[in-house]
Formats: sequence, C-alpha cells, structure tokens
Amino acid sequence: MNNVRIFTGRANRALAAAICRHLGLPLGRAEVKSFKDGEISVDIEESVRGWDVFVIQPTCPPVNDHLMELLVMMDALKRASANSI
Repeated sequence: MNNVRIFTGRANRALAAAICRHLGLPLGRAEVKSFKDGEISVDIEESVRGWDVFVIQPTCPPVNDHLMELLVMMDALKRASANSI
C-alpha cells in the first residue's frame, strides 16, 4: 500500500479518518468549499501523480450536494494525474 492515498469530502470526515487509522495511512489533503452561488470547488493540496486514490464520500442527505462533491473531487484527482481512482 505504498502508492495509495485516501481522500474525503465533507459528508463524513470521521468515517474517512477511522478508515485511515485502521489502514495506517494519512488522510489526503484536499480543500472542499462551496461558493455563495452553491458551486463546489475542490483543491487537491498534494501530488497524486501516479498514485492509486480512494475517495470516501457517503451519499447521505443532502444527496445531491454530496454526490456533486464526489464527482468534482474525482475530476480534480483525474486532472492531477492519479493512476487510478
């Protein structure tokens, strides 16, 4: 598990932190924020080039917000050249 990173959105950070503790991996650094008009921005704050990335993002209510967060994060990771998501 040398080339693995785990990221999370805002839906359940505690779940992602518990998974990372269990696996002995650090939680990936990413900033997820919403603009006043409701659009979502994700900034990946570390290099993921060539890494295998897992995203922990439950789709609990509000489902639309959490699902869009997941899709935007996956797009950001793909653009950052992650090996797999």
